[in-house]
Amino acid sequence: MRRKDCVAMILAGGQGSRLGCLTKMIAKPVVPFGGKYKIIDFTLSNCVNSGVDTVGVLTQYRPHELSRYIGSGQPWDLDRYDGGVYILPPYVTGESGEWYKGTANAIYQNIEFIEGFKPKDVLILSSDHIYIMDYRRMINAHREKQADASIAVIPVPWEEASRFGIVSADSAEMINGFVEKPPEPPSNLASMGIYVFKWDVLKRYLIADEQLEYSNNDFGKNIIPAMLEDGARLYAHTFQSYWKDVGTIESLWQANMDLLEKPLPLDLYNVTRRIYCRNAAKPPHYVAAGAKISDSLVPEGCEIFGDVHKSVLFPGVRIGAGSVVTNSVIFPNARIGRDCVIDKAIISDNTIVDDGCAINVPPAGDGSGGYGASSAGINYDFLSDYCSGGISLIASDIRLSGGVRIAPNSMVETDVP
Repeated sequence: MRRKDCVAMILAGGQGSRLGCLTKMIAKPVVPFGGKYKIIDFTLSNCVNSGVDTVGVLTQYRPHELSRYIGSGQPWDLDRYDGGVYILPPYVTGESGEWYKGTANAIYQNIEFIEGFKPKDVLILSSDHIYIMDYRRMINAHREKQADASIAVIPVPWEEASRFGIVSADSAEMINGFVEKPPEPPSNLASMGIYVFKWDVLKRYLIADEQLEYSNNDFGKNIIPAMLEDGARLYAHTFQSYWKDVGTIESLWQANMDLLEKPLPLDLYNVTRRIYCRNAAKPPHYVAAGAKISDSLVPEGCEIFGDVHKSVLFPGVRIGAGSVVTNSVIFPNARIGRDCVIDKAIISDNTIVDDGCAINVPPAGDGSGGYGASSAGINYDFLSDYCSGGISLIASDIRLSGGVRIAPNSMVETDVP
């Protein structure tokens, strides 16, 4: 096996519980995004566009759909004899076997895999972020500075900084502090969960961390602080373009809505930095006479008989006559009947919304009059801790019967008769 200068390891085993019913049956990296993609498409495409052709994908929670989707890696040009993409679930050896206990432990359990390529550096990546990045710039800067580790950072609003791992660095970007989700952040440079490590250095710290009884086996909580304490050379690499953590319902909805802004915050049409994906061929979309579409993404295979405004649709979606869909994300093959009103909702795969339904309307009887949906419908108020910001979430493969009204901030997981 030929030696590789850099091997990428994508952490894709998390449950993604904050996405509620979207990740009940699938892993978070294969949640649909942006009209045709899966979330993990961005990380995989960034790798191949950056010349990183050897990629390990570490799976754990409900890995089957993720493994099937990646397959041989052909859509991302990662179906290679020398390198390519590898699916790496936890496994049992002759002596032991266990689930990945943390981000660092996941890499520790794959030391043998990485060693097989004898890399100079290892690139550690998350699989739940939306961004376009050339990793070569970070890797080159890492080597020029002779860093033991480099951390990609992005400035965030001060009021949001306590949600992230926060980096403190001097004027030369040498890191002198790192703290996970501090209540009083010392800076607003947030870690993006993208690391470049000298492999021989990282291997040493992974082995040492595994011997600590009370370690969280986590990069942010254990490996990075230990390296700083030992005086290792850590540098920040500042990223100034679009980046979004889509780990919550609200952030996933907002990232989809961002794609409708002008100018586009994320250039999905740059031929030199294309985002690749695996999609079955579909016929062109159909827009009926009298239908209206504005400020929306409507891909192939859709049939539009009603009105669609500021929404992101996926292949195979059907919108019935007289229906109005606004500020919403409709996943593949969902069916919206006639005379429905849908606003600020995420409707999952293969779900059927029968005629006259209203999603994300005020509860009946509050005097607001709703959105003009049938007042004869039963008011179902599926309030949930997962949904906020007025977003309603409808699970996949269910049916909402005609005339049903769904209140804001609701998560519906079963058929509604």
